[in-house]
Amino acid sequence: MAQLQECIAQYLSELERRGASKHTLRNYASDLQQFLTYFSPEGEPPPAVEQINLPLLREWLSSLHDHRLVVTSIRRKIAAVRALFKFLLREGVLDKNVTTRLRTPKTKQRLPEVMSEEKTNYLIDTVEKDRDLALLELLYGCGIRVSELVGIDLEDIDLKEGWLRVRGKGNKERQVPVGARALDAVERYLAVRHAGPEQRALFLNSRAARLGDRQVRRLVKLYALLATGDSTVHPHSFRHAYATHLLSDGADLRAIQELLGHASLSTTQKYTQVTLKDLQAVYDKAHPKA
Repeated sequence: MAQLQECIAQYLSELERRGASKHTLRNYASDLQQFLTYFSPEGEPPPAVEQINLPLLREWLSSLHDHRLVVTSIRRKIAAVRALFKFLLREGVLDKNVTTRLRTPKTKQRLPEVMSEEKTNYLIDTVEKDRDLALLELLYGCGIRVSELVGIDLEDIDLKEGWLRVRGKGNKERQVPVGARALDAVERYLAVRHAGPEQRALFLNSRAARLGDRQVRRLVKLYALLATGDSTVHPHSFRHAYATHLLSDGADLRAIQELLGHASLSTTQKYTQVTLKDLQAVYDKAHPKA
């Protein structure tokens, strides 16, 4: 019989080995620890993972609802448990995955709020500090995630050719073009960047260490409040704006998918707020057999 705690530790180690982000590791560790705690009543050992059946899982799911967790949190916890059981099935610890029969609560599809081009550019234009201007220009000019931004090393950006190497989810690499404004901002920042030759991170904090994603989120919120009074703007807002503005200016949806690093076109559709009607219009216009 395999102990649940040991199985969770093995799965988290596998996630780390596969290059999962710190954010992903932190969330999965938290959700799976709560899962373990639920099945570990005080004074009793948790059941072996083979003993966790569908009725027990449904009781656990019911407890999440009883704690009045929002649907998105419940869906995330279910996803973490499913991923754990899928891993254990693949490793031969389990002979079936009972989590596949666990019903996931539906969430309302809510399209992201997208900043207008005027608002986005006005926000960026108010920034005077070289480092902060460079990171905002890259967020909007390249449509990258905040985790991808803080992971940029000096050798990842080609200032002469205007290309940026990005390490996305699962350590998948892609190349994205960098616009003139972003290149100019990065060059000005590099002229004042102070760090030893061993520090390869592009964006640094006040201690000359790699800038963290939480710090970037705080900076974005601060500048958004100062410039527009909007406290809802976050780093991902620039990614939404990047994709939507590209599409509205006539960019091909597949090209946007590649630039964003999406595995699925449906994910790109969500980011760009494209309806099925819009997709049909793109098809009718572009496909030779339409």
